[in-house]
Amino acid sequence: PAGVLVLLLWAPWQALLGAPLAELSGDQRFHIFLSNNLEFTRKIKGDVAALQRVVCDTFQLCKEEELLLLRQDLSIAQAPLERCHGRGFQAEACFSQIREGLRTYHSSLDAVLELLPGHAALVETLQLDAANLSSNIQHQMEDLGLATVTYPMEARGPLPAFSSYFHHQVGGFFILADFQRFLETAYRALRHLAHL
Repeated sequence: PAGVLVLLLWAPWQALLGAPLAELSGDQRFHIFLSNNLEFTRKIKGDVAALQRVVCDTFQLCKEEELLLLRQDLSIAQAPLERCHGRGFQAEACFSQIREGLRTYHSSLDAVLELLPGHAALVETLQLDAANLSSNIQHQMEDLGLATVTYPMEARGPLPAFSSYFHHQVGGFFILADFQRFLETAYRALRHLAHL
């Protein structure tokens, strides 16, 4: 199953090879931005993975396929990134979705913070890094004169109301799993742009 997932995640990137981004590809500042934020995204992915290990060790919640049925009972926001792959790839739209998604996960991580008070420093660092990466992207878009596209987000209300402590644990598991997948896609988008 892991091989199939890798194939599904990789396949849309084949369509990106002809994406018309010539106007950005020669911009030195843009390449420095991409290089710095690839490293930053890699760091954030490492911190998410560390929290995933904590959830696995603390609550014995380690395998997503064992929890998929429970997911239907949980109202966990997933940030879309469809503008970052496939034939409809556009730098502006992709950056906007990454920026919006980072904001979504920044607030979702509050549920993880409640769940893991002993690891508050790591969760708060992750929230700060997500906010900083979102801000970096915003500034870069402004510097390059790219239009910022705002996608309608579901109303960001209070945290999901978990019906039990166990559901809260599973919710925390899925927030981290979704964030990790989101970061993988964002990382591939940035890496693709860096190689144009």
